[in-house]
Amino acid sequence: MADTVHTWSPGLQVRAPSPALRSIKLFMRRRTTIAFLMCLPLILIVACLVIYPAFYSIYLSMLNKAQTRFIGLGNFTFLLSRDVFWMVIQQTAIFALSAVFFKALIGLITAHLINNLPAKGQRKWRGMMLVPWVIPLALSSLGWWWLFDPTHSAFNYVLESLGFNEIPWLSQPTWARFSVILVNVWFGAPFFLIMYLAALKSVPEQLYEAAAIDGANAWQKFVHITLPMMRNIIAITVLFSLIVTFANFDIVQIMTAGGPRNTTHVFATYAFMLGIRSGDLPLGAATSLFMFPILGIAAIFILRGVRKRGREIG
Repeated sequence: MADTVHTWSPGLQVRAPSPALRSIKLFMRRRTTIAFLMCLPLILIVACLVIYPAFYSIYLSMLNKAQTRFIGLGNFTFLLSRDVFWMVIQQTAIFALSAVFFKALIGLITAHLINNLPAKGQRKWRGMMLVPWVIPLALSSLGWWWLFDPTHSAFNYVLESLGFNEIPWLSQPTWARFSVILVNVWFGAPFFLIMYLAALKSVPEQLYEAAAIDGANAWQKFVHITLPMMRNIIAITVLFSLIVTFANFDIVQIMTAGGPRNTTHVFATYAFMLGIRSGDLPLGAATSLFMFPILGIAAIFILRGVRKRGREIG
């Protein structure tokens, strides 16, 4: 069969794409545009579920209890005049700072221990250490509540078996604070472990080899190599954990509900008590908004240090 020969005829003209079509094609070729369009659904979700509620809570915090009259900063001044609220600020600071410190410390120590194990042993231990972080927080908090419960406390049963007196884990302020901090550390330490372990894997072995040749011991390697290389990831994980811990609700609400005598309340549980249980939504919204300036100041200082160290490395 003969091949068909296509010839060009002067009467046939190829229509050039319109300027609008060329603009659309050029628009779609830009990587930043494609990235924006891919992220647009997430941006809309964030706007609907985060940004709008945030602005609405600011508006709500400036209304009276019946939400019929605008009172400006009246709810904030009322909270600052109450001793209970200052105790909530103190307790939140103690809860968040101590929990984040111990989570970071335990995560750093366990990450170094696991990093020095053989590869097969590392997989096994990583899996076991991540179990507290994988279990739903509400479920694990209920388990810990049973361990601390004054009536059926498993810990007190062990103490009595060993001849010691019972400890009022959840009915005495100091022990109640210790209990909720312990549970938060138990739950959050695996996050620090996995982040620090990943950071340790990224440290070049040549640095340790050069330090060993110079006669550096293990502590000197840690101080002069490991910590400087991990400083940014430590700062980011501490900031993230500080935000999450400040807003923690499940552990305190399930284990103590803010008691005894409001000594274990944090911002989230106190806002829940005022806004939901007491029916004063504007006052509860005002309580929750006190977290933002505190966390904002912490974020500014931490991220400024991260950027500064990034410029030094770059």
